[in-house]
Amino acid sequence: MPLDIHQLRQEDWRSEFGAGDLRRGISYAEEKRSKLLSLKDHSLLANCRGSGGQTYQQRITLHPYGRKWSVTGHCNCPVGFNCKHVVAALLTLEAQQRAGSDLSDIIVVNKELAETRLEGIPPSAILSLGSQVRVHFDARKGRMQEQTQHRAALAFDYAGHKVFGKPAKDLVKRLDEQTNLRLIRDGGAEASLRKRLENLGLQVALRQSEALPAEAGEPFELERERDWLDFVQQQLPQLRAEGWQIHMRPDFQYNLAEVDDWYAEVEEDPQQNWFDLELGIEVEGQRLSLLPILLQAIRRTPWLLAPEALAQRADEDRLLVSLPQGGKRIALPFARLKPLLVTLGELYFRDPGDDHLPLRLGRADAARLAELAQGPELSWQGGDELRGFAQRLQNLSVREIAPPEGLQAELRTYQVQGLNWMQTLAELRVGGVLADDMGLGKTLQTLAHILCEKQAGRLKNPALIVMPTSLIPNWQDEAARFTPQLRVLALHGNKRKALFEEIAEHDLILTTYALLPRDLKALNQQRYRLLILDEAQNIKNPRSKAATAAAQVQADLRLCLTGTPLENHLGELWSLFHFLMPGWLGDAKAFTRDYRTPIEKRGDAQRLNHLNGRIRPFLLRRNKEQVASELPPKTEITQWVELTQLQRDRYETLRLAMDQKVREEITRQGLARSHIVILEALLRLRQSCCDLRLLGDDDGELSATDSGKLSALLDMLQELVDEGRRVLLFSQFTSMLALIEAELQTRKIAYAKLTGSTQDRRTPVARFQAGEFPVFLISLKAGGSGLNLTAADTVIHFDPWWNPAAEAQASDRAYRIGQDKPVFVYKLIARGSVEEKIQQLQQAKASLARGVLDGGSQGQWQLDEEDLAALFAPLD
Repeated sequence: MPLDIHQLRQEDWRSEFGAGDLRRGISYAEEKRSKLLSLKDHSLLANCRGSGGQTYQQRITLHPYGRKWSVTGHCNCPVGFNCKHVVAALLTLEAQQRAGSDLSDIIVVNKELAETRLEGIPPSAILSLGSQVRVHFDARKGRMQEQTQHRAALAFDYAGHKVFGKPAKDLVKRLDEQTNLRLIRDGGAEASLRKRLENLGLQVALRQSEALPAEAGEPFELERERDWLDFVQQQLPQLRAEGWQIHMRPDFQYNLAEVDDWYAEVEEDPQQNWFDLELGIEVEGQRLSLLPILLQAIRRTPWLLAPEALAQRADEDRLLVSLPQGGKRIALPFARLKPLLVTLGELYFRDPGDDHLPLRLGRADAARLAELAQGPELSWQGGDELRGFAQRLQNLSVREIAPPEGLQAELRTYQVQGLNWMQTLAELRVGGVLADDMGLGKTLQTLAHILCEKQAGRLKNPALIVMPTSLIPNWQDEAARFTPQLRVLALHGNKRKALFEEIAEHDLILTTYALLPRDLKALNQQRYRLLILDEAQNIKNPRSKAATAAAQVQADLRLCLTGTPLENHLGELWSLFHFLMPGWLGDAKAFTRDYRTPIEKRGDAQRLNHLNGRIRPFLLRRNKEQVASELPPKTEITQWVELTQLQRDRYETLRLAMDQKVREEITRQGLARSHIVILEALLRLRQSCCDLRLLGDDDGELSATDSGKLSALLDMLQELVDEGRRVLLFSQFTSMLALIEAELQTRKIAYAKLTGSTQDRRTPVARFQAGEFPVFLISLKAGGSGLNLTAADTVIHFDPWWNPAAEAQASDRAYRIGQDKPVFVYKLIARGSVEEKIQQLQQAKASLARGVLDGGSQGQWQLDEEDLAALFAPLD
């Protein structure tokens, strides 16, 4: 039914009043306390006798607002606006209309009325605020769109009489049955109040709007939507303090509730490796979780709360959000939000399924609690022990311990620190990445860590180490050398399956990345105290079989060892931490959005600093420059490699043939005259250890992967180059250097090369010294002497020269006067082969080795049956 002032209905206007005013107004109307004085158009004048016997006057304007009446009811009672007296007047009018009374009867007509003048009264400002949401069809976008208009209306109060508009004409109105009121307005004072409003950025609204009824006053608006929040939050309190009357309609969208408190509630289960965290606010005595509130804002405008957008936000900026119930809104200051979202951002951006659940976090995430505690004050509830743990985790106060008894090595200071760091992480039950440069002893530190676990009684289940195949012999050798107390089981080769039943009887289990997916079911019959990935960059692709299998191994603690935690992009770092502590850096999509894109594409230093802060407690990296003072000038390292199965088969075939040939030659000519045949036989065996293609009978089907030593070398070189090392690579065989050269070209690793056929020796040397190439390939005969290559800090002997003096002379191309860096010398030796046998003979019979391999040029040499048997013994 259309609105009609002459057929007033309570249901059309009662929503303008509170329940209490309605209830008392109904009582007043029933008690006939209200008397109508005049009704003209939509304006009603009435008197009402109050509870104390005093009579108050009401000036009421009704304005159609959609299907309801908008009521502007002023009363000179203490409440002043839309009070119980206004309700009584409207009910009295409605009652008279239903009774059929002639409304003219209530109008006192007296043309000779007395006049009361009000003059010299300073006006006070009345500011009304309202909003209107309109829905319209946007033809361009093809969908319905919402448009919200906000308005402010300025009016003036002269001793309870409301006026508005320009010019400031006198107001003449009926005061009672016998008296008119003439109000003399103060135009100058009104202009000053209007100017005050304009100085705050409001301007006269030129467009019509139903946000406020016309009777509210002179309409004003702000140019931009975002300015309304600043106006309400910052300027409106100032106006109130200056005495302005502020009336906000219930539909005004910036009629904000106040946040009384911010709280954090922690609930932990000591038996589980997680805890629940709820962050919330208290509004009007009610506790509200921030999770659904922020998720609503994020889904509506995800770009607004993205990390890069947060970085641009000033602390005084605010985020306007709607509360889940009641339709109220609040303004959350970014000074509060930024620490929360920077610390917990990716957790809020994920979709947990149930917005009302608390955040469930892994134990490593406790560091976030310490970060939150450093921000604006929160009322903490519960989780005292966990927050203490969080504080320690954030600061990572490393516990100092003594190296374990029985460790057959003296740890350098930085290695002791590495051991302490790993022990601290184990105590805190979190994982980590030991990312020391190659050659600084990651293996030794890890073995010391495992031995500590054993001696403390925590190694009730074995440690499982996954590594490239080529490193199996190194771990076996170093464990036997440094930690003989540890019982080591290598699950490698065709006979490994028979060893699965022995896993529980050992302290240290060794397997490879290639075998882990195949043996996962058998390995998971046992739980492990430690799961350690050596050369952990092998899982940089999180979807690889090895990475997937590693994630499924059941272990109390996880550890990564790698000299290159980051080779190409940040996604590789994410993959390591996804293995160590799933969810710590978010999922891959969130990590790309929050870190990779801002850092890699935009160079966002703030996001980089935040990422560094996230991973710092869990990543320990020392390069050799940092610990140079602890390193000897030259460190020699034997790098054991494992032959491939194809190499082993060919080696054995060749060994049998060479052994028979040598023995026949010795029988025919004697040992003294058989050295040429012996040298040739040893050369052929050495070539098979390097690469089968050196034997000269390759049909084109062999590749680098068929050589265990070449595969190990390429892995080493990639890591060394990524670390910024400068490498001299020596080989006796120029054909081997050619094979290595081809692989470097494939991997786009820059190099220089010097062999006997190089005519211009000066240029490659100068370019390497100038830093143009990280790798220098050198044949022993061409570069074993006479070169000064102090730019190098690493020397690799691919096929070690069995004469120690010649080998040392080659190494000294880097380790010489002018060298200001520690030098690392690596010798690659195939485990169980003739290379290892001659290495042993070199140590036991140095003069014999020199004599055999130099054709007697170094003096007398003698072989007995035992020596010959050792050199041509089968592979171990």
